[in-house]
Amino acid sequence: MTEPIRRALISVSDKTGLAELGAFLAAQDVEILSTGGSAKLLADAGVPVVEVSDFTGFPEIMDGRVKTLQPMIHGGLLAVRANAEHQKAMADHGIQPIDLLIVNLYPFEATVAKGAEFDDCIENIDIGGPALIRAAAKNHGDVTVVVDAGDYDTLIAEMQANGGATTPEFRKKLAATAYARTAAYDSAISGWFADQLGETFPKRMTFGGELRQVLRYGENPHQQAAFYAGGAARPGIATAEQLQGKELSFNNLNDTDAAFELVSEFTDGPACVIVKHANPCGVAVGVDLPTAYARALACDTESAFGGIIAFNRALDAVTAEAVADLFAEVIIAPDIDDAAREVLSRKKNLRVLTTGAMPDPKIEGMTVRSLAGGYLLQGRDAGLTDTLKVVTERSPTEAEMADLTFAFTVAKHVKSNAIVYAKGGATVGVGAGQMSRVNSSRIAAWKAQDAAKVAGDSESWAIGSVVASDAFFPFADGLLAAAEAGATAIIQPGGSVRDDEVIAAANERGLAMVFTGMRHFKH
Repeated sequence: MTEPIRRALISVSDKTGLAELGAFLAAQDVEILSTGGSAKLLADAGVPVVEVSDFTGFPEIMDGRVKTLQPMIHGGLLAVRANAEHQKAMADHGIQPIDLLIVNLYPFEATVAKGAEFDDCIENIDIGGPALIRAAAKNHGDVTVVVDAGDYDTLIAEMQANGGATTPEFRKKLAATAYARTAAYDSAISGWFADQLGETFPKRMTFGGELRQVLRYGENPHQQAAFYAGGAARPGIATAEQLQGKELSFNNLNDTDAAFELVSEFTDGPACVIVKHANPCGVAVGVDLPTAYARALACDTESAFGGIIAFNRALDAVTAEAVADLFAEVIIAPDIDDAAREVLSRKKNLRVLTTGAMPDPKIEGMTVRSLAGGYLLQGRDAGLTDTLKVVTERSPTEAEMADLTFAFTVAKHVKSNAIVYAKGGATVGVGAGQMSRVNSSRIAAWKAQDAAKVAGDSESWAIGSVVASDAFFPFADGLLAAAEAGATAIIQPGGSVRDDEVIAAANERGLAMVFTGMRHFKH
Protein backbone atom coordinates (compact mmCIF):
# COMPACT_ATOMS: atom_id res chain seq x y z
CA MET A 1 0.00 0.00 0.00
CA THR A 2 1.20 3.53 -0.78
CA GLU A 3 2.70 5.42 2.14
CA PRO A 4 0.57 8.13 3.79
CA ILE A 5 1.02 11.66 2.50
CA ARG A 6 3.58 13.47 4.64
CA ARG A 7 4.36 16.66 2.74
CA ALA A 8 2.14 18.85 0.55
CA LEU A 9 2.83 21.92 -1.58
CA ILE A 10 -0.10 24.33 -1.90
CA SER A 11 -0.17 27.34 -4.23
CA VAL A 12 -3.58 28.43 -5.46
CA SER A 13 -5.22 31.47 -7.03
CA ASP A 14 -8.74 30.24 -6.25
CA LYS A 15 -8.74 29.91 -2.48
CA THR A 16 -12.19 28.35 -2.19
CA GLY A 17 -12.16 25.70 0.55
CA LEU A 18 -8.44 26.16 1.19
CA ALA A 19 -8.67 26.79 4.94
CA GLU A 20 -10.79 23.67 5.46
CA LEU A 21 -8.44 21.53 3.38
CA GLY A 22 -5.42 22.91 5.21
CA ALA A 23 -6.97 22.12 8.57
CA PHE A 24 -7.63 18.53 7.48
CA LEU A 25 -4.09 18.03 6.22
CA ALA A 26 -2.62 19.49 9.39
CA ALA A 27 -4.72 17.09 11.44
CA GLN A 28 -3.20 14.27 9.39
CA ASP A 29 0.31 15.46 10.36
CA VAL A 30 1.02 16.61 6.80
CA GLU A 31 3.70 19.28 6.52
CA ILE A 32 2.35 22.10 4.32
CA LEU A 33 4.59 24.17 2.07
CA SER A 34 3.03 27.24 0.55
CA THR A 35 3.59 30.62 -1.07
CA GLY A 36 2.27 34.17 -0.95
CA GLY A 37 -1.46 34.59 -0.44
CA SER A 38 -2.05 30.87 0.05
CA ALA A 39 0.46 30.75 2.91
CA LYS A 40 -1.07 33.84 4.51
CA LEU A 41 -4.61 32.48 4.35
CA LEU A 42 -3.54 29.19 5.88
CA ALA A 43 -1.56 30.88 8.63
CA ASP A 44 -4.45 33.24 9.40
CA ALA A 45 -6.69 30.18 9.70
CA GLY A 46 -4.32 28.70 12.29
CA VAL A 47 -2.87 26.07 9.94
CA PRO A 48 0.90 25.50 10.37
CA VAL A 49 2.63 26.37 7.11
CA VAL A 50 6.22 26.56 5.86
CA GLU A 51 7.04 29.25 3.31
CA VAL A 52 8.54 27.75 0.16
CA SER A 53 11.45 30.18 0.32
CA ASP A 54 12.29 28.89 3.81
CA PHE A 55 12.02 25.30 2.61
CA THR A 56 14.28 25.84 -0.43
CA GLY A 57 16.63 28.36 1.11
CA PHE A 58 16.11 30.56 -1.95
CA PRO A 59 13.94 33.71 -1.89
CA GLU A 60 11.13 34.58 -4.27
CA ILE A 61 12.54 36.87 -6.95
CA MET A 62 11.39 38.88 -9.97
CA ASP A 63 8.07 39.91 -8.40
CA GLY A 64 7.24 36.29 -7.59
CA ARG A 65 7.84 35.03 -11.11
CA VAL A 66 10.48 32.69 -9.73
CA LYS A 67 9.60 30.92 -6.51
CA THR A 68 8.88 27.22 -7.18
CA LEU A 69 10.98 26.80 -10.33
CA GLN A 70 13.94 25.15 -8.66
CA PRO A 71 15.40 21.67 -7.91
CA MET A 72 14.33 21.47 -4.25
CA ILE A 73 10.71 21.60 -5.41
CA HIS A 74 10.79 19.76 -8.72
CA GLY A 75 13.18 17.14 -7.40
CA GLY A 76 10.75 16.44 -4.57
CA LEU A 77 7.90 16.02 -7.05
CA LEU A 78 9.68 14.09 -9.79
CA ALA A 79 11.73 11.63 -7.75
CA VAL A 80 10.57 8.05 -8.23
CA ARG A 81 10.47 6.60 -4.74
CA ALA A 82 11.45 3.06 -5.84
CA ASN A 83 14.40 4.25 -7.97
CA ALA A 84 17.66 3.87 -6.06
CA GLU A 85 19.49 6.44 -8.21
CA HIS A 86 16.74 8.99 -7.60
CA GLN A 87 16.92 8.34 -3.90
CA LYS A 88 20.70 8.80 -3.92
CA ALA A 89 20.36 12.09 -5.81
CA MET A 90 17.84 13.29 -3.25
CA ALA A 91 20.16 12.38 -0.40
CA ASP A 92 23.19 13.96 -2.08
CA HIS A 93 21.41 17.26 -2.64
CA GLY A 94 19.22 17.44 0.44
CA ILE A 95 15.97 17.12 -1.55
CA GLN A 96 12.90 16.04 0.40
CA PRO A 97 9.91 14.30 -1.20
CA ILE A 98 6.66 16.14 -1.85
CA ASP A 99 3.71 13.74 -1.85
CA LEU A 100 0.80 16.03 -2.61
CA LEU A 101 0.48 19.04 -4.90
CA ILE A 102 -2.49 21.42 -4.67
CA VAL A 103 -2.27 24.02 -7.44
CA ASN A 104 -4.72 26.01 -9.50
CA LEU A 105 -3.56 28.48 -12.06
CA TYR A 106 -3.49 32.24 -12.46
CA PRO A 107 -6.90 33.33 -13.82
CA PHE A 108 -5.75 33.95 -17.38
CA GLU A 109 -9.10 33.12 -19.01
CA ALA A 110 -11.02 35.37 -16.61
CA THR A 111 -8.53 38.19 -17.13
CA VAL A 112 -8.98 38.02 -20.91
CA ALA A 113 -12.77 37.73 -20.57
CA LYS A 114 -13.00 41.01 -18.66
CA GLY A 115 -11.10 42.83 -21.41
CA ALA A 116 -7.83 43.46 -19.57
CA GLU A 117 -4.91 45.20 -21.22
CA PHE A 118 -2.25 43.16 -23.02
CA ASP A 119 0.35 43.46 -20.23
CA ASP A 120 -2.18 42.42 -17.56
CA CYS A 121 -3.05 39.33 -19.59
CA ILE A 122 0.63 38.47 -19.93
CA GLU A 123 1.16 38.78 -16.18
CA ASN A 124 -1.69 36.33 -15.63
CA ILE A 125 0.01 33.60 -17.64
CA ASP A 126 1.06 31.09 -15.01
CA ILE A 127 4.50 29.52 -15.52
CA GLY A 128 5.37 27.80 -12.28
CA GLY A 129 1.90 26.33 -11.80
CA PRO A 130 1.77 24.34 -15.06
CA ALA A 131 5.36 23.17 -14.52
CA LEU A 132 4.49 21.88 -11.06
CA ILE A 133 1.28 20.25 -12.26
CA ARG A 134 2.95 18.48 -15.16
CA ALA A 135 5.77 17.24 -12.93
CA ALA A 136 3.43 15.87 -10.28
CA ALA A 137 1.10 14.33 -12.87
CA LYS A 138 4.01 12.61 -14.64
CA ASN A 139 5.07 11.11 -11.32
CA HIS A 140 1.53 10.12 -10.30
CA GLY A 141 2.87 6.72 -9.31
CA ASP A 142 4.06 8.45 -6.14
CA VAL A 143 2.50 11.93 -6.11
CA THR A 144 -1.11 13.10 -5.85
CA VAL A 145 -1.99 16.25 -7.81
CA VAL A 146 -5.17 18.29 -7.38
CA VAL A 147 -5.94 21.21 -9.72
CA ASP A 148 -9.60 21.88 -8.92
CA ALA A 149 -11.09 23.02 -5.61
CA GLY A 150 -14.07 20.86 -6.48
CA ASP A 151 -11.89 17.79 -5.85
CA TYR A 152 -10.91 18.72 -2.26
CA ASP A 153 -13.74 16.74 -0.69
CA THR A 154 -12.90 13.72 -2.85
CA LEU A 155 -9.25 13.96 -1.75
CA ILE A 156 -10.24 14.14 1.90
CA ALA A 157 -12.53 11.11 1.55
CA GLU A 158 -9.77 9.17 -0.25
CA MET A 159 -7.22 9.88 2.47
CA GLN A 160 -9.70 9.02 5.22
CA ALA A 161 -10.46 5.70 3.54
CA ASN A 162 -6.79 4.80 3.08
CA GLY A 163 -5.08 5.78 6.29
CA GLY A 164 -3.85 9.13 4.97
CA ALA A 165 -2.69 7.67 1.63
CA THR A 166 -4.18 7.65 -1.86
CA THR A 167 -4.56 4.73 -4.23
CA PRO A 168 -2.78 4.40 -7.61
CA GLU A 169 -6.12 4.49 -9.43
CA PHE A 170 -7.07 7.73 -7.69
CA ARG A 171 -3.73 9.36 -8.51
CA LYS A 172 -3.95 8.29 -12.15
CA LYS A 173 -7.42 9.83 -12.48
CA LEU A 174 -6.26 13.11 -10.96
CA ALA A 175 -3.20 13.12 -13.22
CA ALA A 176 -5.45 12.89 -16.27
CA THR A 177 -7.52 15.79 -14.91
CA ALA A 178 -4.33 17.76 -14.36
CA TYR A 179 -3.05 17.33 -17.91
CA ALA A 180 -6.45 18.24 -19.32
CA ARG A 181 -6.37 21.45 -17.29
CA THR A 182 -2.92 22.52 -18.45
CA ALA A 183 -3.84 21.64 -22.04
CA ALA A 184 -6.97 23.81 -21.90
CA TYR A 185 -4.98 26.59 -20.24
CA ASP A 186 -2.32 26.56 -22.95
CA SER A 187 -5.06 26.40 -25.58
CA ALA A 188 -6.63 29.57 -24.18
CA ILE A 189 -3.26 31.32 -24.21
CA SER A 190 -2.38 30.28 -27.76
CA GLY A 191 -5.83 31.30 -28.99
CA TRP A 192 -5.51 34.70 -27.33
CA PHE A 193 -2.07 35.24 -28.85
CA ALA A 194 -3.44 34.37 -32.30
CA ASP A 195 -6.16 36.98 -31.80
CA GLN A 196 -3.59 39.57 -30.72
CA LEU A 197 -1.59 38.88 -33.87
CA GLY A 198 -4.63 38.89 -36.12
CA GLU A 199 -4.08 35.26 -37.12
CA THR A 200 -7.48 33.81 -37.91
CA PHE A 201 -6.03 30.43 -38.82
CA PRO A 202 -2.69 29.83 -37.07
CA LYS A 203 -0.51 26.87 -38.02
CA ARG A 204 -1.64 24.89 -35.00
CA MET A 205 -5.18 25.19 -33.66
CA THR A 206 -6.27 23.81 -30.31
CA PHE A 207 -9.64 23.74 -28.58
CA GLY A 208 -10.34 23.65 -24.87
CA GLY A 209 -13.64 22.74 -23.25
CA GLU A 210 -15.06 21.99 -19.84
CA LEU A 211 -17.45 19.10 -19.33
CA ARG A 212 -20.95 20.35 -18.56
CA GLN A 213 -22.94 17.18 -18.97
CA VAL A 214 -22.49 13.55 -19.91
CA LEU A 215 -25.58 12.88 -21.99
CA ARG A 216 -27.66 9.74 -21.93
CA TYR A 217 -26.88 9.28 -25.62
CA GLY A 218 -26.25 11.23 -28.81
CA GLU A 219 -28.50 11.72 -31.80
CA ASN A 220 -29.46 8.06 -31.43
CA PRO A 221 -29.49 5.73 -28.41
CA HIS A 222 -26.50 3.70 -29.63
CA GLN A 223 -24.23 6.81 -29.74
CA GLN A 224 -22.31 8.18 -26.76
CA ALA A 225 -22.32 11.96 -26.21
CA ALA A 226 -21.38 14.77 -23.85
CA PHE A 227 -21.70 18.56 -23.76
CA TYR A 228 -18.57 20.69 -23.30
CA ALA A 229 -18.55 24.46 -22.86
CA GLY A 230 -15.65 26.39 -24.33
CA GLY A 231 -14.54 29.15 -26.63
CA ALA A 232 -15.54 32.79 -26.52
CA ALA A 233 -18.25 33.63 -24.01
CA ARG A 234 -21.65 33.97 -25.70
CA PRO A 235 -25.09 34.03 -24.03
CA GLY A 236 -26.98 30.93 -25.00
CA ILE A 237 -27.12 27.24 -24.32
CA ALA A 238 -23.66 27.22 -22.67
CA THR A 239 -24.61 29.96 -20.19
CA ALA A 240 -28.18 28.84 -19.59
CA GLU A 241 -29.59 27.92 -16.20
CA GLN A 242 -32.10 25.09 -16.28
CA LEU A 243 -34.97 25.99 -13.98
CA GLN A 244 -36.92 22.75 -14.30
CA GLY A 245 -37.59 19.69 -16.40
CA LYS A 246 -35.89 16.54 -17.53
CA GLU A 247 -32.23 16.30 -18.45
CA LEU A 248 -31.39 17.94 -21.76
CA SER A 249 -30.56 15.53 -24.55
CA PHE A 250 -28.07 15.87 -27.41
CA ASN A 251 -30.87 16.82 -29.80
CA ASN A 252 -32.40 19.21 -27.26
CA LEU A 253 -29.10 21.06 -26.94
CA ASN A 254 -28.52 21.25 -30.68
CA ASP A 255 -32.06 22.42 -31.47
CA THR A 256 -32.18 24.90 -28.58
CA ASP A 257 -28.96 26.49 -29.77
CA ALA A 258 -30.42 26.84 -33.26
CA ALA A 259 -33.61 28.42 -31.93
CA PHE A 260 -31.88 30.90 -29.64
CA GLU A 261 -29.38 31.99 -32.27
CA LEU A 262 -32.21 32.72 -34.70
CA VAL A 263 -34.40 34.61 -32.21
CA SER A 264 -31.39 36.77 -31.29
CA GLU A 265 -31.45 38.18 -34.84
CA PHE A 266 -34.55 40.20 -33.96
CA THR A 267 -33.54 43.13 -31.77
CA ASP A 268 -36.23 45.71 -32.49
CA GLY A 269 -39.15 44.03 -30.76
CA PRO A 270 -40.60 40.83 -29.25
CA ALA A 271 -39.95 37.71 -31.30
CA CYS A 272 -40.57 33.97 -31.05
CA VAL A 273 -38.93 31.06 -32.84
CA ILE A 274 -40.12 27.46 -32.83
CA VAL A 275 -37.58 24.88 -34.01
CA LYS A 276 -37.97 21.22 -34.87
CA HIS A 277 -35.02 19.07 -35.91
CA ALA A 278 -32.70 22.10 -36.11
CA ASN A 279 -34.97 23.95 -38.59
CA PRO A 280 -37.39 26.75 -37.75
CA CYS A 281 -40.98 25.69 -38.35
CA GLY A 282 -42.38 29.03 -37.20
CA VAL A 283 -40.90 32.50 -36.66
CA ALA A 284 -42.67 35.76 -35.93
CA VAL A 285 -42.30 39.23 -34.47
CA GLY A 286 -45.17 40.99 -32.74
CA VAL A 287 -46.25 43.90 -30.59
CA ASP A 288 -45.81 41.61 -27.58
CA LEU A 289 -44.66 38.07 -26.84
CA PRO A 290 -48.14 36.46 -26.82
CA THR A 291 -48.74 37.83 -30.32
CA ALA A 292 -45.32 36.75 -31.58
CA TYR A 293 -45.81 33.24 -30.15
CA ALA A 294 -49.31 32.82 -31.59
CA ARG A 295 -48.15 33.88 -35.06
CA ALA A 296 -45.05 31.65 -34.95
CA LEU A 297 -47.16 28.67 -33.89
CA ALA A 298 -49.74 29.29 -36.61
CA CYS A 299 -47.13 28.78 -39.34
CA ASP A 300 -46.92 25.03 -38.64
CA THR A 301 -48.90 23.76 -35.68
CA GLU A 302 -48.19 20.16 -36.60
CA SER A 303 -44.38 20.43 -36.64
CA ALA A 304 -44.35 22.61 -33.51
CA PHE A 305 -45.50 19.64 -31.43
CA GLY A 306 -42.49 18.52 -29.38
CA GLY A 307 -40.41 21.46 -30.57
CA ILE A 308 -38.13 24.06 -29.02
CA ILE A 309 -39.55 27.53 -28.29
CA ALA A 310 -37.20 30.52 -28.00
CA PHE A 311 -38.00 34.10 -27.03
CA ASN A 312 -35.91 37.27 -27.19
CA ARG A 313 -37.65 38.96 -24.27
CA ALA A 314 -38.39 37.96 -20.68
CA LEU A 315 -41.23 35.45 -20.70
CA ASP A 316 -44.44 36.66 -19.00
CA ALA A 317 -47.34 34.72 -17.49
CA VAL A 318 -49.74 35.37 -20.37
CA THR A 319 -47.31 33.90 -22.89
CA ALA A 320 -46.46 31.05 -20.52
CA GLU A 321 -50.16 30.11 -20.26
CA ALA A 322 -50.34 29.92 -24.07
CA VAL A 323 -47.14 27.90 -24.33
CA ALA A 324 -48.34 25.49 -21.64
CA ASP A 325 -51.14 24.38 -23.98
CA LEU A 326 -48.57 22.96 -26.42
CA PHE A 327 -46.37 19.93 -25.84
CA ALA A 328 -42.85 21.36 -26.13
CA GLU A 329 -39.48 19.93 -25.22
CA VAL A 330 -37.67 23.14 -24.24
CA ILE A 331 -38.42 26.81 -23.59
CA ILE A 332 -35.49 29.25 -23.61
CA ALA A 333 -35.54 32.99 -22.94
CA PRO A 334 -33.19 35.61 -21.50
CA ASP A 335 -35.38 35.67 -18.38
CA ILE A 336 -38.68 34.31 -17.10
CA ASP A 337 -40.70 36.27 -14.55
CA ASP A 338 -41.98 34.71 -11.34
CA ALA A 339 -45.57 34.43 -12.52
CA ALA A 340 -44.48 32.67 -15.72
CA ARG A 341 -42.27 30.30 -13.73
CA GLU A 342 -45.26 29.35 -11.62
CA VAL A 343 -47.32 28.61 -14.73
CA LEU A 344 -44.59 26.50 -16.33
CA SER A 345 -43.85 24.60 -13.11
CA ARG A 346 -47.12 22.73 -13.63
CA LYS A 347 -45.47 20.93 -16.56
CA LYS A 348 -42.82 19.03 -14.63
CA ASN A 349 -41.06 17.47 -17.62
CA LEU A 350 -40.82 20.69 -19.64
CA ARG A 351 -37.22 21.91 -19.76
CA VAL A 352 -37.12 25.64 -18.98
CA LEU A 353 -33.91 27.62 -19.53
CA THR A 354 -32.85 31.21 -18.89
CA THR A 355 -29.67 32.71 -20.34
CA GLY A 356 -29.51 36.09 -18.58
CA ALA A 357 -28.85 37.93 -21.85
CA MET A 358 -29.15 37.75 -25.61
CA PRO A 359 -26.17 37.08 -27.90
CA ASP A 360 -25.10 39.77 -30.33
CA PRO A 361 -25.97 38.46 -33.81
CA LYS A 362 -23.35 40.72 -35.39
CA ILE A 363 -20.40 39.18 -33.52
CA GLU A 364 -18.74 36.58 -35.72
CA GLY A 365 -16.60 34.29 -33.61
CA MET A 366 -15.68 30.91 -35.00
CA THR A 367 -17.67 27.72 -35.49
CA VAL A 368 -16.17 24.23 -35.58
CA ARG A 369 -17.31 21.08 -37.31
CA SER A 370 -15.58 17.73 -37.24
CA LEU A 371 -14.66 15.67 -40.26
CA ALA A 372 -13.01 12.26 -40.36
CA GLY A 373 -9.50 13.04 -39.15
CA GLY A 374 -9.90 16.80 -38.95
CA TYR A 375 -11.95 19.92 -38.32
CA LEU A 376 -13.58 22.62 -40.39
CA LEU A 377 -13.35 26.14 -38.97
CA GLN A 378 -15.30 29.11 -40.24
CA GLY A 379 -16.56 32.46 -39.04
CA ARG A 380 -20.10 32.58 -37.71
CA ASP A 381 -22.56 33.73 -40.37
CA ALA A 382 -23.05 37.18 -38.83
CA GLY A 383 -23.82 38.98 -42.09
CA LEU A 384 -27.16 39.45 -43.80
CA THR A 385 -26.73 41.46 -47.01
CA ASP A 386 -24.03 43.34 -48.85
CA THR A 387 -26.49 45.71 -50.50
CA LEU A 388 -30.13 45.53 -51.47
CA LYS A 389 -30.51 45.98 -55.19
CA VAL A 390 -33.89 46.06 -56.89
CA VAL A 391 -33.48 44.19 -60.20
CA THR A 392 -37.07 44.13 -61.48
CA GLU A 393 -39.27 46.71 -63.12
CA ARG A 394 -41.41 46.92 -59.99
CA SER A 395 -39.86 47.92 -56.68
CA PRO A 396 -41.09 46.35 -53.45
CA THR A 397 -43.54 48.32 -51.36
CA GLU A 398 -42.45 49.41 -47.90
CA ALA A 399 -44.38 46.52 -46.35
CA GLU A 400 -42.91 44.03 -48.81
CA MET A 401 -39.38 45.28 -48.12
CA ALA A 402 -39.87 44.80 -44.38
CA ASP A 403 -41.09 41.25 -44.96
CA LEU A 404 -38.28 40.52 -47.42
CA THR A 405 -35.66 41.46 -44.82
CA PHE A 406 -37.49 39.38 -42.20
CA ALA A 407 -37.75 36.35 -44.50
CA PHE A 408 -34.11 36.54 -45.55
CA THR A 409 -33.06 36.69 -41.89
CA VAL A 410 -34.99 33.50 -41.21
CA ALA A 411 -33.64 31.80 -44.35
CA LYS A 412 -30.12 32.25 -43.01
CA HIS A 413 -31.01 29.76 -40.26
CA VAL A 414 -32.82 27.19 -42.42
CA LYS A 415 -30.95 24.18 -43.79
CA SER A 416 -30.11 24.56 -47.49
CA ASN A 417 -31.76 24.51 -49.89
CA ALA A 418 -33.93 27.01 -48.01
CA ILE A 419 -37.10 28.80 -49.07
CA VAL A 420 -39.09 30.96 -46.65
CA TYR A 421 -42.51 32.54 -47.26
CA ALA A 422 -43.38 35.42 -44.92
CA LYS A 423 -46.16 37.94 -44.48
CA GLY A 424 -46.61 40.69 -41.91
CA GLY A 425 -43.51 39.78 -39.91
CA ALA A 426 -44.27 36.07 -39.64
CA THR A 427 -43.31 32.96 -41.56
CA VAL A 428 -46.22 31.32 -43.35
CA GLY A 429 -44.29 28.51 -45.03
CA VAL A 430 -40.78 27.05 -44.73
CA GLY A 431 -39.10 24.64 -47.14
CA ALA A 432 -35.85 23.20 -45.79
CA GLY A 433 -33.04 20.86 -46.69
CA GLN A 434 -34.14 19.72 -50.13
CA MET A 435 -31.76 18.65 -52.85
CA SER A 436 -33.69 20.80 -55.32
CA ARG A 437 -34.50 24.46 -54.64
CA VAL A 438 -37.74 24.22 -56.58
CA ASN A 439 -38.85 21.39 -54.29
CA SER A 440 -38.09 23.55 -51.25
CA SER A 441 -40.24 26.24 -52.83
CA ARG A 442 -43.09 23.80 -53.45
CA ILE A 443 -42.91 22.40 -49.91
CA ALA A 444 -42.97 25.89 -48.41
CA ALA A 445 -46.01 26.78 -50.55
CA TRP A 446 -47.74 23.59 -49.46
CA LYS A 447 -46.97 24.44 -45.82
CA ALA A 448 -48.52 27.88 -46.29
CA GLN A 449 -51.67 26.36 -47.74
CA ASP A 450 -51.86 23.83 -44.92
CA ALA A 451 -51.37 26.53 -42.26
CA ALA A 452 -54.27 28.51 -43.71
CA LYS A 453 -56.47 25.40 -43.71
CA VAL A 454 -55.70 24.69 -40.04
CA ALA A 455 -56.57 28.30 -39.21
CA GLY A 456 -59.86 28.02 -41.06
CA ASP A 457 -58.90 30.25 -43.98
CA SER A 458 -59.96 29.25 -47.46
CA GLU A 459 -57.08 31.11 -49.12
CA SER A 460 -53.43 30.02 -48.87
CA TRP A 461 -51.31 32.23 -46.66
CA ALA A 462 -48.72 32.28 -49.44
CA ILE A 463 -51.01 34.64 -51.38
CA GLY A 464 -49.67 38.15 -50.86
CA SER A 465 -46.54 36.87 -49.14
CA VAL A 466 -42.88 37.42 -49.98
CA VAL A 467 -40.28 34.72 -50.55
CA ALA A 468 -36.65 34.47 -49.47
CA SER A 469 -34.09 32.07 -50.92
CA ASP A 470 -30.79 31.44 -49.14
CA ALA A 471 -28.95 31.17 -52.48
CA PHE A 472 -29.62 32.17 -56.08
CA PHE A 473 -32.27 30.50 -58.21
CA PRO A 474 -30.29 28.49 -60.76
CA PHE A 475 -33.39 28.35 -62.96
CA ALA A 476 -36.62 30.29 -63.10
CA ASP A 477 -38.63 27.25 -61.92
CA GLY A 478 -38.19 27.99 -58.21
CA LEU A 479 -39.35 31.56 -58.70
CA LEU A 480 -42.28 30.40 -60.83
CA ALA A 481 -43.36 27.99 -58.08
CA ALA A 482 -43.39 30.92 -55.65
CA ALA A 483 -45.36 33.07 -58.09
CA GLU A 484 -47.90 30.30 -58.62
CA ALA A 485 -48.33 30.06 -54.86
CA GLY A 486 -49.23 33.75 -54.73
CA ALA A 487 -46.01 35.47 -53.64
CA THR A 488 -45.60 39.09 -54.73
CA ALA A 489 -41.90 39.75 -54.01
CA ILE A 490 -38.66 37.78 -53.92
CA ILE A 491 -35.35 38.27 -52.12
CA GLN A 492 -32.30 36.24 -53.14
CA PRO A 493 -28.51 36.69 -53.40
CA GLY A 494 -28.35 36.69 -57.20
CA GLY A 495 -25.22 35.65 -59.05
CA SER A 496 -26.54 32.88 -61.29
CA VAL A 497 -25.53 32.71 -64.95
CA ARG A 498 -29.30 32.68 -65.56
CA ASP A 499 -30.08 35.78 -63.51
CA ASP A 500 -31.43 37.53 -66.61
CA GLU A 501 -33.80 34.64 -67.23
CA VAL A 502 -35.01 34.70 -63.62
CA ILE A 503 -35.44 38.49 -63.67
CA ALA A 504 -37.42 38.28 -66.90
CA ALA A 505 -39.71 35.66 -65.35
CA ALA A 506 -40.30 37.94 -62.36
CA ASN A 507 -41.11 40.89 -64.61
CA GLU A 508 -43.57 38.82 -66.65
CA ARG A 509 -45.55 38.13 -63.48
CA GLY A 510 -45.26 41.61 -61.99
CA LEU A 511 -43.10 40.46 -59.09
CA ALA A 512 -40.66 42.70 -57.28
CA MET A 513 -37.25 41.12 -56.75
CA VAL A 514 -34.28 42.22 -54.68
CA PHE A 515 -30.72 40.89 -54.89
CA THR A 516 -28.65 40.88 -51.69
CA GLY A 517 -25.23 39.91 -53.00
CA MET A 518 -24.73 37.61 -49.99
CA ARG A 519 -25.46 33.89 -49.86
CA HIS A 520 -26.46 32.01 -46.69
CA PHE A 521 -25.93 28.29 -47.19
CA LYS A 522 -26.39 26.27 -44.00
CA HIS A 523 -25.41 22.60 -44.08
